[in-house]
Amino acid sequence: MGKETGFLEYKRRENGDVPPLERVKSFGEFHTPLDSSARRKQAARCMNCGVPFCQSAMKLSGMVTGCPLHNLIPEWNDEIYRGHDGHAFSRLHKTSNFPEFTGRVCPALCEKACMCGQDGDPVTVHDNELYLVERAYAEGYIKPVVPPIRSGKKVAVVGSGPSGLAVADELNHRGHSVEVFERDEEIGGLLMFGIPNMKLDKSVIKRRRKLMEDEGVIFHTGCNVGEDIRGSELLKDFDAVALCCGAKKARPLPAAEPGKVRGVYYAVDFLSGTTRALLKAKDRTVAALEDAGVYIDVKGKNVVVVGGGDTGNDCIGTVLRLGAKSVTALEMMKKPPVQRMANNPWPEWPKILKTDYGHEEAIALFGEDPRVFETTVKSVLTDKKGQLKQIETVKVTFKDGKMSFVEGTEKTLKCDILLIAAGFIGCEDYAADEFSAARNQRGAVITQEDGYRIPGTKLFSAGDMHRGQSLVVWAIAEGRACAREVDEFLMGYTNL
Repeated sequence: MGKETGFLEYKRRENGDVPPLERVKSFGEFHTPLDSSARRKQAARCMNCGVPFCQSAMKLSGMVTGCPLHNLIPEWNDEIYRGHDGHAFSRLHKTSNFPEFTGRVCPALCEKACMCGQDGDPVTVHDNELYLVERAYAEGYIKPVVPPIRSGKKVAVVGSGPSGLAVADELNHRGHSVEVFERDEEIGGLLMFGIPNMKLDKSVIKRRRKLMEDEGVIFHTGCNVGEDIRGSELLKDFDAVALCCGAKKARPLPAAEPGKVRGVYYAVDFLSGTTRALLKAKDRTVAALEDAGVYIDVKGKNVVVVGGGDTGNDCIGTVLRLGAKSVTALEMMKKPPVQRMANNPWPEWPKILKTDYGHEEAIALFGEDPRVFETTVKSVLTDKKGQLKQIETVKVTFKDGKMSFVEGTEKTLKCDILLIAAGFIGCEDYAADEFSAARNQRGAVITQEDGYRIPGTKLFSAGDMHRGQSLVVWAIAEGRACAREVDEFLMGYTNL
């Protein structure tokens, strides 16, 4: 343990934030890191529990608490406190392939399970992780590691989201020759085109790509398996194929379907279009974006976002930067309590109200929380040209898992742009059909029980395509586990 009384002496101190009214002028990351001295005090707060919940990934009351990667959190917190950043990063990197991603976008399941959080404030594990990986890049701890010996085995990875990158990274370091096939023009999947730049600057993904290429991974971007190359060719040319195509089949909204009503879009299409324009911009300012390319313009418009998850929040933050006149966020679920209820004790995942960066920015700009709970869209109203002008909302209730409208609660809202951020319902059909991969009711590829191999084949699947829509940290964990199975399949044993 670093400092026995650290958790008593030092209060939790998170990385700072650029004020909301200032940060909405830019698409740049807005968190300001602590200096090394302050960071070491934060690491000193770690109690080095004998059986740390922070790295457990236990399922309690149907929800997971603790890190799915089983990061050795007390070990590297202790090393940070002692000033041994190189050693600390080596312990972090032992279990985490891409801490520069999770250190930015993970909801920190580890912190929700931290012992310090039982009666006080948890350790800043999330910020400590980001500090470590960025310091590792700055100090040169992270260098290309090229396998000294190649196995002679070839592996194709379809999809370059976090799970596909983890599969590729693990198997390449093992000595297999890995090629990644990505249909978009850049790698990263939803890391690149689903998560806005202010949460994850795209230079971070490009930096990791350069490192992996230097280590021997080959990326084929703009290559759509099923169109540009057949799945049968991959099965013929490679010793194993890992399907990591994500779960990008968006959940539809019955009252309004994109393509049929002008002004209605799926959130991922809206976010990806904005990112593509930003990639062409000379800097991260809104003005530079406007000059850079085509995207869904919401300037001066009334925007409604349907969906209360991370994607919905990202849409709020993005439309505010693009100059929306107003934004309303509809959430079907009840408003969570501000504090834990007695039936939701630590270390369960806290079912409390979360006010994220987009909500904060909307409150700062418009003076009120944009969220309307227990509400959805009942119908839409358009002009003669089919352009969206208004929506009719209605309160909803749930009984036995089924949703129903509460009659008499209808309201009409001005709405020029409707963004559907209602989640995903599985992988896209053609991605699985190309390999004749069966899917379950959730639209996820069926593999052998508690495994990643599709029985009787040399096909494997991991990430959202395998488990359904989930978190980046789960995708990386699945990628690592899948790589282990692939390696054992190829070699007859594995040391991953």
